[in-house]
Amino acid sequence: MEKTVWAVDASHSVVEFSVRHMMIAKVRGLFHAFEANIDADVNDLTTADISFKIDLSSVDTRNGDRDAHLKSADFFDVEKHPTLDFKATSITKSGKGEYEVTGDVTLHGVTRSETFEVSFEGSGKDPWGNTKAGFSAKGAINRSDYGLTYNAALETGGVLIGDEVKISIEIEALQQA
Repeated sequence: MEKTVWAVDASHSVVEFSVRHMMIAKVRGLFHAFEANIDADVNDLTTADISFKIDLSSVDTRNGDRDAHLKSADFFDVEKHPTLDFKATSITKSGKGEYEVTGDVTLHGVTRSETFEVSFEGSGKDPWGNTKAGFSAKGAINRSDYGLTYNAALETGGVLIGDEVKISIEIEALQQA
């Protein structure tokens, strides 16, 4: 199969994250606005061209005050750094439909190489004759690597906010003509 262009079906896709809170729980959130450029043979992603952009102002943790704080200069500073960008630089097959996708993540003005586990979930025709494909990705970044260091010490020891941010992405994509 040849490489084809795939467009994200945002109504069937999600970008989620979680981070430790007070060393005892996790706060979860998602981003409502994101886009991807995927030029791929879904049966062999090793030759794919993949880029991803998240609008950080679309963060939603189900708490308006926390979301406003995340958008502020203490964290994302969306006025200066409105997006998180990812551009794949290397894709290796790790199993049937499983890949290690390494790429440049740019967040808060810092670019670092990160690797994510990506699964091709399958493809098929929808009831209207459109070809769709599903992809899952998971990984983690350390927020301090990107200058996101806001925190508070806890009276009982430890810190208010964990450094590791776990990321989970589910994409349903539409094959373009």
